[in-house]
Amino acid sequence: MIKKYNGFEAKTSSAREILPAGGYVAKIMSAKVESTDWGDRLIVAFDIAEGEHTGFFKRDFDANTNEDKKWRGTLRLSIPTDDGTEIDGWRVRSMNNFAGALEESNEGYTWDWNETKLKGKVFGVLFRNKEWEMNGRTGWTTEACSSTSAQKVRDGKYRVPKDKPLANRTVVPSPAFAEVEDDGEVPF
Repeated sequence: MIKKYNGFEAKTSSAREILPAGGYVAKIMSAKVESTDWGDRLIVAFDIAEGEHTGFFKRDFDANTNEDKKWRGTLRLSIPTDDGTEIDGWRVRSMNNFAGALEESNEGYTWDWNETKLKGKVFGVLFRNKEWEMNGRTGWTTEACSSTSAQKVRDGKYRVPKDKPLANRTVVPSPAFAEVEDDGEVPF
């Protein structure tokens, strides 16, 4: 007989739902500037505001029972440093794109460099498939990677960003399994 243990509760668990790659209309919940070793970033926390996945990240957060749970609906934008590098050019394009998406999506709004005024604004956010690796295991998830106007998402006038597989990954072949003849009997 199995020994009874403390904390028993007959309930099933399931993997966390993954938002499919594609475009979504999002509403900004908060925005802040965060300093890192490689420069400042604008961290935009959002939730899906329209369509079948409305409230996706709130439901995900509420269902997560981990002590260190985090809000998964975020877009992280590196703030340009004006150093003239190619990477800084990419940062400039990303920030310009985000500011343009906000202006196009929120009538009367003009980008004013004040992240505290972004709460409640809507924009279009694009998600791509991204491969991850942790402790020797790999898998796929989706991540917010770009912005566009909310109307372009509503009209379906966007391209789903291409998948982002792991870079420089060495593939370890699966061990071969011997063929076992099945005679219908359980071996124990």
